[in-house]
Amino acid sequence: MTVRQLLKSAADRLQGVGITDPLVDASLLLSHVTGIAPLMLRADAWREVSDKELSSFEALLLRRLSREPLQYILGSVEFMGLQLRTSPDALIPRYDTEILCEEALRRVQKGFKVLDLCTGTGVIALTMKKHAPSCEVWAVDISENALALAGKNAKSNALDVTFRQGDLFAPLQGESFDMIVSNPPYISDADMLSLSPEVLSEPRLALEGGKDGLDFYRRIVSEAPAYLRRGGYMLFEIGCDQAQAVSRMMARDFEDVTVCKDLAGLDRVVLGRVK
Repeated sequence: MTVRQLLKSAADRLQGVGITDPLVDASLLLSHVTGIAPLMLRADAWREVSDKELSSFEALLLRRLSREPLQYILGSVEFMGLQLRTSPDALIPRYDTEILCEEALRRVQKGFKVLDLCTGTGVIALTMKKHAPSCEVWAVDISENALALAGKNAKSNALDVTFRQGDLFAPLQGESFDMIVSNPPYISDADMLSLSPEVLSEPRLALEGGKDGLDFYRRIVSEAPAYLRRGGYMLFEIGCDQAQAVSRMMARDFEDVTVCKDLAGLDRVVLGRVK
C-alpha cells in the first residue's frame, strides 16, 4: 500500500466517526510512525508503506477512531517554542492559552515573581520562564500526577520552576507575587454534557468549574489580593462567554480590568492590577 492510499483510507475511516480534520490526523499519525514530516509524506505519496509501519499505524489509528485525543496518542505538543509531554493526567495545552501567555509576557518585568495556578502540564509556567528567564516562576496544582508531568516538562526543556502541590493558594502561605496567571477549570455543569469525546478524555478535575463554570474564578479573585504585591497583575483565561462575569468579580479589588480577545475575535483573557 502506498502512502497516498493509506492516508486516503485512514481519513475516510476517521471522517466516518466524526473527526473534524481526518486527513490532518491521519498524516500526523503516519508521520509519528515513520519519522517523516507530514508535508514530506504527502510529497512522496507513492512510496510503499512497510508492513511494520502499517501495523504500527493501524494500532495508533484504532486509538484515534475510539476518539482518544490525538495529543495523547502522539505524546507531546509544541507550544510557543516548547515541546511538552502530554498524558491523561493533565489538560492538553491549546493555542487559546497562547493569548494568556502573550498578555502576561507583555506586562512582566525583569525579576518579577510569577505564579501559575492550576498548572497542569506546566505550560504557562514554563512559557513564562522560557520567554522571561529573569523571573522567578512558581506553579501549583492539586493533582500529584499533573505536577509529576509538569516536572518532567520542566526538566526536558531545561527550565527552573518551583512546583507546589495543593488546592490553589493553600501551599503558598507567606509567599507574595508580582503576577498571578491562571487557566482554571471553567466548564459549567450544563456544558459538560455537550463536550466532545476527546475533551471528556481529559481529567474532569481540570474541566469542571461548577454549576455556572465560575467557581474557581470566585475563589481565586477573593484570595489573590493577599498574595499579590502592590500593583501586582492577575490574568485569567476564560470561556468566551465569561468576560463580563469575571470582570465584575475583579472590580472590587482590581483596577484597569481589561478583556482581551483571541484570534477568532472571542473574549479569551481578563486581567487587572490589584488596588
